Amino acid sequence: MEHRPVLGHQNKNYGAANPGFIPAAAGGPAMYAPPTVDFLGPSAPPASMFDNMPGYEGTMAGGGGGYLPPPMPAFPAPQPQPGPEQPHWNIPSISEETAREAFALFASSKCCYSGAPVKEGVITSMGAFNTYRYRLETFTESRSTEWSHEPYHGQPVDAFAQPPPGPWDIPAKAPSFFVDDKQVMKVPYTSSMKACHVCLGMGRKPCKDCAGAGNKVCWVCNGSGYRHGDDRCHHCSGRGRENCTLCQGQGARQCDTCHGKQQLLVYIRLTVTWANNSDNYVVEQSSGLQLDNLSKVSGKELFRDSQYMIYPVMGFPDPVVVNAAERLIGEHQGKYSRTSRILQQRQTIELIPVTKVTYSWKGKSHIYFVYGNEFKVNADNYPATCCCTVM
Repeated sequence: MEHRPVLGHQNKNYGAANPGFIPAAAGGPAMYAPPTVDFLGPSAPPASMFDNMPGYEGTMAGGGGGYLPPPMPAFPAPQPQPGPEQPHWNIPSISEETAREAFALFASSKCCYSGAPVKEGVITSMGAFNTYRYRLETFTESRSTEWSHEPYHGQPVDAFAQPPPGPWDIPAKAPSFFVDDKQVMKVPYTSSMKACHVCLGMGRKPCKDCAGAGNKVCWVCNGSGYRHGDDRCHHCSGRGRENCTLCQGQGARQCDTCHGKQQLLVYIRLTVTWANNSDNYVVEQSSGLQLDNLSKVSGKELFRDSQYMIYPVMGFPDPVVVNAAERLIGEHQGKYSRTSRILQQRQTIELIPVTKVTYSWKGKSHIYFVYGNEFKVNADNYPATCCCTVM
């Protein structure tokens, strides 16, 4: 019987990340290596490194610094101006013909709805429940900082060359008002170089698939080196192990963090976020139509006011809308001014037409609603439905 190969050892240390790392010798017998242990050093310079830089105290990796409150304005903020007066606060009800056409279109869109109630039903009454929707939008700019890094390949290293500009002093091009956007940039004079904390500056990491050995147990002979008794395994040539395909038998792979460059450029990253913060208030009405339906339609815009800071709407005939405007404006200014810079506000009032239609069909009374500029119909208790079966 032929003697099976002995698993030997060749010591070649690939660093402190895996002191027991033993790659396979070219063409030699396979060997077992201890499992690799990931060692992560600090992901950024010490937290106190830039504490003497105003505006960047305590900046951490992963956005630990949070949003930065805007500085106090150097000049008095402009005062809000009264909005334009809008004398026409109402629109007429829809016609009976429009109500019938909307009802017919609704019924025809439902495969299980008969058209008989539309053709044979007699409208007995129509009631207008026009509803006001107040919308407040506050367009804000917020800024946050965090430590970041990238592989070093000769970028400028400018930390401490001069004091960096404050996070709110760095120019950023804002988008159009009320449009969400984001811009990410390096903070000037914060870039420094350090050894990669993932591979400890070696540019390579032990392969996790083979535990840094460069080879694995042969899947054909399950590590025995033989098949069917004394037949040597042809897949691994009797070694009992085969080269690792993930690292091509090298036992190590290029570090994904530094891309093999061994060094990282570390810097403070500034994220500028523009957001349109919107809240709606719909005046409740007693028609019976659920308010959720109104969120899917548009109305006739009666009032629009846009400026840096707005006053609550004045002269509106419905006090509920006036109270809602005062409440939402106070909430927005208190909420968003703490962590953001308010750039512009806008308030609008829409009148959403809602018509409750009562009709008679086969001696019974039924109702449906026509609402919104789109003349959508809600008829939860449509009287002529059937069950459709798709074969």
